[in-house]
Parts: sequence; C-alpha cells; structure tokens
Amino acid sequence: MSKVRVRFAPSPTGSLHVGGARTALYNYLYAKKNGGEFVLRIEDTDEARSSQESLRGVVDDLVWLNLLWDEGVEPQTLADMGPCAPYRQSERQKIYKEIAEKLLNEGKAYYCFMTEAEIESQREAAKAEGRPPQINSPHQDLSLAKAQEKLSAGEKAVVRFKTKHLKKDYIFTDHIRGQVTFPSDMVGDFVLLRSDGMPVYNFCCVVDDHLMRISHVLRAEEHLPNTLRQLMIYEAMGWTPPEFAHMSLILDEERQKLSKRKGAVATGHFKNEGYLPEAILNFIALLGWSHPDGKEILTLQEMINGFSLDRLHTSGAVFDRVKLKWMNAQHLRARDNAEIWKLLQPFLAREKMELPMDPVWQEKSVAAFKTSMEVLADGIELYRPLNDKSFVVLPEAEETLAWEPTKAVLVAWRDLVAATGKEYLSEEEFLKIQDEVKVKANAKGKNLFMPIRVAVIGKPHGTELKILVPLIKTSSLVDRANKVIAKLR
Repeated sequence: MSKVRVRFAPSPTGSLHVGGARTALYNYLYAKKNGGEFVLRIEDTDEARSSQESLRGVVDDLVWLNLLWDEGVEPQTLADMGPCAPYRQSERQKIYKEIAEKLLNEGKAYYCFMTEAEIESQREAAKAEGRPPQINSPHQDLSLAKAQEKLSAGEKAVVRFKTKHLKKDYIFTDHIRGQVTFPSDMVGDFVLLRSDGMPVYNFCCVVDDHLMRISHVLRAEEHLPNTLRQLMIYEAMGWTPPEFAHMSLILDEERQKLSKRKGAVATGHFKNEGYLPEAILNFIALLGWSHPDGKEILTLQEMINGFSLDRLHTSGAVFDRVKLKWMNAQHLRARDNAEIWKLLQPFLAREKMELPMDPVWQEKSVAAFKTSMEVLADGIELYRPLNDKSFVVLPEAEETLAWEPTKAVLVAWRDLVAATGKEYLSEEEFLKIQDEVKVKANAKGKNLFMPIRVAVIGKPHGTELKILVPLIKTSSLVDRANKVIAKLR
C-alpha cells in the first residue's frame, strides 16, 4: 500500500448531496496531491432503493464538478473501467460469499436462524433492562454441518460475525480526531450477509477496500461507529486496515445536520439554479478545511496544491447559502464574457427569449449585466426587458400614464429616438435625448424618468435605462413607445 489509493463510494438511491460531493472532493484532492489514484465504487446492495437513474445522475454530477476518477464505472456507458472490476457491489456477491464462507469455516462467523419476532423480543427485553440492544443468538455455537442441514431443509438464515470472545479495546489513529478507542463490547454479533445473500455495508466495505487496495478512507464522521465492526473484520481476515480520516458534519443555519428537509442540498439543484461547478467546489472545500494561506477564492489546482489532512477541522461547518451565492458571483465575474454568454443559453432558452445573434452585442450585454448576477438564473430577469416579445405595459404603470406630462414625454421620446437613424444608441446619446425630452415636454424628475422607463420596459421601476437602452434597437424602442402611447388613447 505504498501508493495512495482512495475511493468515493456513493449509494445510487437519490441525488448527489453536497455532503457526498465534499467527500468526493476531499478524496480527489488527497489523491491528486499525493500522486495517487481516485476510485469510484458504487454501493448498490440496497436493491429496493438503488436505481440506474440515480447512478446516472450521480455520475453526471461528478463529471460536471470535474471530479474525474481513475477507476470505477465509465462516465458515459457506466461499464467497468479498471483492474479491480466489478465496481458495483451488486455484481460482487460471489466475492462476498467466498469471504463469508472462509469466516464460517474458521468459526469466526455463524449462520443465525432467529426470526424477526425473536430478534424484536430480545431488543425489547434489553431496552426494558437498560442494556444495549445486542442480539444473543442461540445459534452462535451451532456446528456448520447442522446449519447446512437446516439450510437444505429450506430454513432462512443470516450470517453473523462472532464478537463475544473479542474482549479488548480496538485502538486506531484517525487523521482528524487523533487516537480513537472502541471497547469490543460496544457491539454484539453483527450481520455480514442477509438471508438473501446480500452483504451489509460494513462487510462489503471491508472486502472491497482490501481487494481494491484502498490506502486511506476519508469519510464523514457519521461513519465513525462503523469503524469498530470493520476493524474486527480486518483482524479476523488477517488484513491490514487502511488509514482513516472522519470528516466533520456539514450543518445548516440552526447548527443541525444539513438535511434536504431544510432546503435543497442536491448538487443537481445548484447546477439548475446556475451555480458554477468551480464555485461549488470552492465553497464545499472550505466546509471543514482551510487553505494554508487563508485564501477564500480558489481554483481546483490551488485546492490540490494546498490540501492536507492536518488542515481538516474537527468541528462542523455551517452551510451558508448567502456566502455560496457571493462566492459564485466571484467565480462568475472571473469568467470571460463570451463564456458567460454560452453558459446563459440554457436559462434564456428556457424562457424562449429571442435575442440578437451578434457576438459583439452578446458580449456587450454580458459586460453590462454580469456584476448584477450572482447565479446564471439571475440572467433571466436581467435579459427579459431586451426581449421584444416580453414587452407588455404592466398594471403598475397606470399611475404614471395618468400624469399630465406623460403623453408629451412619450411623444418627444419616440420622435427623438426615431430621428437618430441609428440602429442602437450609445449611453451618451441616450442621456442627450433624455435631456432634450426634458426641455421639449417641460418635464423633470419622476415626471420625466418614469414615463420613459414605461416606454422602454413597460413599468416605472427597474434596471437603469442607461444600461438597457444601448442594448435595445431603436426600432424596438419606437415600437414600444407607440404601444404605450396607444394605451393613453
């Protein structure tokens, strides 16, 4: 295990949660920093909840985040890719069965034929007496031959790992939490294989980590209690366990474990809202880790260069959605205008907007709007006033249209814009025309500005006209003004 090999092992039972994305990121960073390998393993033994659709979504989210793996399922076809295949646990049952049979033959595991009713009865008794709900199976000393007879007769059994004789402390050094001690009596005889032959998490996790030569296991602290059972299995098999690092939880604003019940936390949701992948990575990297130079805005390469396990925090980090938006805005503004225009296309197409195809206009519009965008979805309302088909005179304009100077302002505005003969006005030309309208219509203040704004965007309040007007064709400005004037009649 001289080479660093780490893994991210999602269960395809739903979307990729930001907590899972952070686990994937930290494993990726550690592998890249140490010239190691990053493995994607799929823990799909929960047949009832696992789905191909969820697997496809998780894989696509990881690709979007640019967290590309060296081994695992291939991103496009989901076929195996690497020397340790298969990488889906549902396809590794033969391997788990062989390891379980070895433990059974060595007397380190046994077939347990307890019914659900018997198990529940023991749990209730333990609860009433204030004891841990550990199972005391009457089959722990049943010979393998007798167990085989019962199985041949059609009885169902799980395979349990024997723990009663392991009277000692299990001690390991966690890269984040230091020395951790677990007394063996914290757990009773636990299940390795269910009665249908499917392995439980702790068993297949150990088998796969060993056979895939995983050197370091970086995972959330909620997995810390699982480590005791896993160390017992490593010991029983005579295998060297990997090094462990259990990362702090991500918390919500109330300092509770981050949950989808308190708001969207799926990576796909943030993608659909128009967050950039580099901003998501930057933000979640700092939820439990800090850069050695204290930097906040980081590229993926800067994260790789600065990453080390000794900079991972033991305390939970709050998922601050306001800060995430701020960070996304920083990354967005660092992008080239032409790139931002391309990224905006799915959001503008969603609203069926018809906007100029001229690249010069497109880059000019992005330059005007990008400081007002925190996420790409913000572009929808910023660009809406530029779409002629979106132009309507809204009810909130009625008061402005009723003012005495309004008609004179609108007519002067229309005539002066039409008289320029230009395709677009510059900001300076717009301001000059506005001053001329002021004189011609003998209007000032809100009596001047609000009618013109209604003529441009259909309402008296909104984005500054000196930003919008240079992005709208003068022919469109004239048409819009005529529609508003027609309302007066």
